[in-house]
Amino acid sequence: MIKIGDKAPQFREDAFVNGKIKKIGLDDYKGKWIVLFFYPADFTFVCPTELEELANRYEDFKKLDAEVISVSTDTAFVHKAWHENSEAIAKIKYPMLADPATRVTKAYDTLIQNEGLSIRATFIIDPEQNIRAFEFHDNGMGRSIPEILRKIKAAKFISKHSGSVCPVNWEPGQDTIKTD
Repeated sequence: MIKIGDKAPQFREDAFVNGKIKKIGLDDYKGKWIVLFFYPADFTFVCPTELEELANRYEDFKKLDAEVISVSTDTAFVHKAWHENSEAIAKIKYPMLADPATRVTKAYDTLIQNEGLSIRATFIIDPEQNIRAFEFHDNGMGRSIPEILRKIKAAKFISKHSGSVCPVNWEPGQDTIKTD
């Protein structure tokens, strides 16, 4: 099982990105913050609401020097078809990783074995590709995109300010706590 501080498992898989299907890997984003956003399946109910909100806030992630990569066990061709047939998904500019062989979902321990789908999970990975935060949700429960952004801001702050920690609901500009 992955733990905070572990090196993020590497991958190189097909993705639908910028209207094309191409291979991408975690190493392609070394030096950036990464949000790996696992979701159950394309053409479902909660997933498009989350992915659309990620698309709507994508520029906010980029301003934090963060890349978003969504991941499901669908093929890149299914991602492409969904992108072409959904107004919400058509907004997506971040990579949509395909994991039909379940290598990535197994490596990150998000695979629901008997369904061949991923549990709803989010991993925040730092520029050195260490796991800084992760959360798992019931597949019927959508995530908070503003909270993911807040967690990246907090992780960036504590990585630059040794001896400081961020209290509950911390936002940039608010007081932190000194531990030394």
